[in-house]
Order: sequence, then structure tokens, then C-alpha cells
Amino acid sequence: FDFFYGYNCQRQAHTLYPMHLWHNEERHLLNNKNVPPGANLVEGADPNDPASYADFKLNDYAPELMHREAIKFLEENKDQPFFLYYASPLPHVPLQAPEKWVNYYRSKLGKEEPYTGKAYFPNQTPRATYAAMISYLDEQVGDLVDKLVELGVYENTIIIFTSDNGPTYAGGADTPFFDSAKPFKTEYGWAKGFVHEGGIRVPMIASWPGKIKTGSQSDHISAFYDMMPTFGDLVGVSIPSNTDGISLVPTLMGKKTQKKHDYLYWEFPAYKGQQAVRMGKWKAIRRNIYEGNLAIELYDLESDIQELNNVADQHMDIVKKITIILDKAHTPSHLERFQFPQLGD
Repeated sequence: FDFFYGYNCQRQAHTLYPMHLWHNEERHLLNNKNVPPGANLVEGADPNDPASYADFKLNDYAPELMHREAIKFLEENKDQPFFLYYASPLPHVPLQAPEKWVNYYRSKLGKEEPYTGKAYFPNQTPRATYAAMISYLDEQVGDLVDKLVELGVYENTIIIFTSDNGPTYAGGADTPFFDSAKPFKTEYGWAKGFVHEGGIRVPMIASWPGKIKTGSQSDHISAFYDMMPTFGDLVGVSIPSNTDGISLVPTLMGKKTQKKHDYLYWEFPAYKGQQAVRMGKWKAIRRNIYEGNLAIELYDLESDIQELNNVADQHMDIVKKITIILDKAHTPSHLERFQFPQLGD
């Protein structure tokens, strides 16, 4: 990138009031004291008393600072082609949001059970705060669109909005209350961090005035590694032949010439080890790999979007095909913590 502003440390990113952010290669110090994730209310504090949360009321809010820099970037690059990767930390936990939006949802949701768990930070109104984070992100996206219109470049700008994973259930975020992953199953933690649909299937919105038909929809199955060939296709840049991605331009333009993936593959070493394959309507999952379980669960997503009915025994031909894919797609990691000894790593 020609310009960068934000976090460069995943640990630091677990607070939205960090002590610093990065402006290119310069550390940008912020007016925040060090309150590490996992800090709790002082012993004996009343979780229903707003005064108990005074130590967590800090000053420089990272999403606001990053947004200012994004607006500035648009202003400085309006006269030339640009690519802006706007990686907002919202609504990732911890639950921290501007008071304006928190108060708005307090008035709607009423009294809540405070969150006093050990993960991230305590919060008196966790539901109101989570809703506030999403509304603030929505407000920021609106600001970006308004700025593009003001600068006269909106009509020639493609905007893609999406998420990197399904909803979280950590840090006080109440996924069941908000029904955040409907219609997918999210009970028992089957959301972020899991290879079930509630963890990996996310919405994507694309806007390009005069190019992408307003209100159009697509059920094309894709993955984030399709973005690079898509952008390359749009600007006429050749993409390395060894990429796994496929350009989505035909789908965006409403054409019927879209090439499809033979399959999509995921693996995740956390939560006892997981693998998954999507092949057409079929979804295969291996879980608890570190416990020695290599059995494959098979789901028909056309009739079972919640992945409740394992039909592996009824479709052994599909299971055999997917077993070959699982073995082929898995690449052993050179980092021990990401290895699967049960798969021969």
C-alpha cells in the first residue's frame, strides 16, 4: 500500500482505545492509558452503577481516527484511480462504542444484565453497545459514500462491503438475542471460529452506479480470494495463474458467463481442529481432528442450511470425492501450532 493507518498488531487490536496506531511506519501515540483486555471491575464495584466503569472511559477511539484518515485519503486521491481497503475493526469486540449511539440503544432496549466476564472488558449495557457499534459503522459507510458524491467520483467507484467471518459470541456480544446469523445455526459456538455456515458464510454487497443492477442478487458461491482476480479484471491487470481465485465480474455485471469453483476449502486448527469443503450443494465437515476424529459429516445445504442432518452414510460416493479433496487441499504448516499430526503433518 502507498499509505497505511491503523493497527499492525493483532493483540493491540483487542481494544478500540489503544495507546497507539501506526501512520505508515510511524507510531502515532494516542491519548489513552493502558487498560489491557481482561481487566475487570475493581473488587466490590456495583456492575449496575455507571461509575464502576470510569476506568474504561478513554479518549481516542481508533475507529473514529481511522475513519478520518480514510476520508482524507479520498480527498487527496480524487483526481486519480485509487484503491481503498477500509478494514474497520467494528463491530469486533471488545464492546466499545460512541456514547451517542450507546444512549440511543439504551433508550430502546432498556435495562440489561451487565457483562462482567473475563474476556475483553466489562460493559454495563452489552446489547446496546453492540448495536451502537454496528450503527456507527453504518454511519461511517454513509460518510464515505457522501464524500465520494461530494468529490464527484461516486459514479465511477465500485464499493464492496462484506465481513471476514460470521458473528462473534465472545466478550459479551449476544448473538442469539440479535439473531445475528439467521438462518444458520449458531448454538454451541457455531459462529465465528467454526467452519459451519454460521461461521464462514457472510453477506456481500457490491455497488457501482450504472454497472451493477440495483437490487440484483446472486447465489454464486465465492470466497475472499476471488477479490484479487476480480479487481484485476476490472482494471485490466493480469493475475498470476497460480491464484485460487476466480473473477466475479460476470456475476457483478449480471452476465451468465460466470466460471465456478469446483470446490471451496477451509481449515482451522482452533476448537479441536476443523476442515470443511463446499462442493455444489454439498458441505462436508471434519471436526475434533486433534482428538483423532477423521470422520466426515455431510450436509445438503439446499435442504439443510443449519447442518443438522448428517447424510454421509447415504452418499458415500460424495464422501469419497470429498475425502480426496480434503487430502489434496490441505497443506502442512511450517508453524507447529497450526499443524495437524492426525493428517500426517
